[in-house]
Amino acid sequence: MTVELNMLVASTALLFVLIMIAAQARISSEGLAAMAGNRDELGPPTGFAGRARRTVDNHIEGLVMFGSFVLVAVAAHRTNSWTALGAQIYFFARLAHAGLYLFGVPGLRSVAFMAGVAGMALIFLSDVGVL
Repeated sequence: MTVELNMLVASTALLFVLIMIAAQARISSEGLAAMAGNRDELGPPTGFAGRARRTVDNHIEGLVMFGSFVLVAVAAHRTNSWTALGAQIYFFARLAHAGLYLFGVPGLRSVAFMAGVAGMALIFLSDVGVL
C-alpha cells in the first residue's frame, strides 16, 4: 500500500478513536441512561464533551477532502514524494490538532490545522499536475 493510502487509513482510524472519546465523554457528562435513550431532550454537549464532539466534526470535514485528494492521486497514478510528504504532514498535523483541540489549547491548535491544510495542498497540487 502507498504512503498516501496508509496515511488515509491512519486518519480514518484516528476518526474512530475520536468518536469513541466523544461518546465516552458524553456518557460521562450525561449518564448512560440518557445516552441510551432517544436524546430528544438533551442539549448540546459542553466542556470536554463539547470539545470532543467538535473535534470529531472538524476531523470529518478535513477527512472528506483529504480522502478525496488521496484517492484521486492514487487512481490517477500521480503519487510522488510530494504527495507522500503531504499525506504524512496531514496525518501528524491532524493528530496534533486533535490533541490540542481536546485539551482546549488555542493558538497552537490553529497552527496544527494550517499544517494539515498545507499537507492537503501538496496532494491537491499533484492531483492537478502542478507537482
